[in-house]
Amino acid sequence: MFRRYLPKSLRSKTPHVPVLRLTGVIGGENGRFSRGLTLAAAAGPLKKLFSFDGPVVAISINSPGGSPVQSRLIHDRIRKLAAEKEKEVVVFVEDVGASGGYMLACAGDEILCDESSILGSIGVISAGFGLDRVIERWGIERRVYTAGEKKLALDPFSPEKSDDIKRLKAIQKDIHDGFVGLVKTRREGRIDPENASLFTGEFWAGGKAVELGLADRIENLDQAMKDRFGDKVKLVGIPMQKRGFFSLFRSQSSLLSTDPSVLADGLVDGLLSRVEERVHWQRFGL
Repeated sequence: MFRRYLPKSLRSKTPHVPVLRLTGVIGGENGRFSRGLTLAAAAGPLKKLFSFDGPVVAISINSPGGSPVQSRLIHDRIRKLAAEKEKEVVVFVEDVGASGGYMLACAGDEILCDESSILGSIGVISAGFGLDRVIERWGIERRVYTAGEKKLALDPFSPEKSDDIKRLKAIQKDIHDGFVGLVKTRREGRIDPENASLFTGEFWAGGKAVELGLADRIENLDQAMKDRFGDKVKLVGIPMQKRGFFSLFRSQSSLLSTDPSVLADGLVDGLLSRVEERVHWQRFGL
């Protein structure tokens, strides 16, 4: 569908629209997600995307969400570049643009989707496990020393405390309010801001999302650009930066260690990150 990025010297008079594909769980600076989206990874490709001639750039999104901070950073960078370069941003949501993925979609001046695309999930979630009974059952004594009475808050090896839960929910509300405000601003005049169901974390298929104003219409990028620029228009794919060899080596160094404890930690960390990544997608039936 997409052609690779072409330097200016090789461009013809045929209309070209650059397309950047943002895919995967958002957030990976700490190594939790091997293919995670971050501003650090997207900054270069976004700069190249907006350096293209023409009035329109396109972004294809396929993400179940993830880090609210990285989601906002990428969204804001897209809007900043759009304002600086005076370009319209057209977004197409592939399988899913939910939670942080929908925040990325809101960077578009126009949001397109497929009938089967999943959009929405405007909410905030925090999940984990309580392991205090496990270590008690196995007779394990855990020794933790802190300076600061709240330093051990929400520790998975300790029983839950109501004050800790209350504090977490307050933080989640602040983040959620910011998300809701962004959606209301970016989709002003297209959604009903008084429709509280939009902001409960619920998600919808493409047709219903269009009806609710979360997307503008059912259409793929190829057809949308042909409608605008004619049948000869070319969609030019902007590649995401690939991880370098040494970066990959560092991320896998624990798995190459001869120290059994380091090897075990690497295997467990890798397994848990893959499971968590899979859970993000499975929430939307994918």
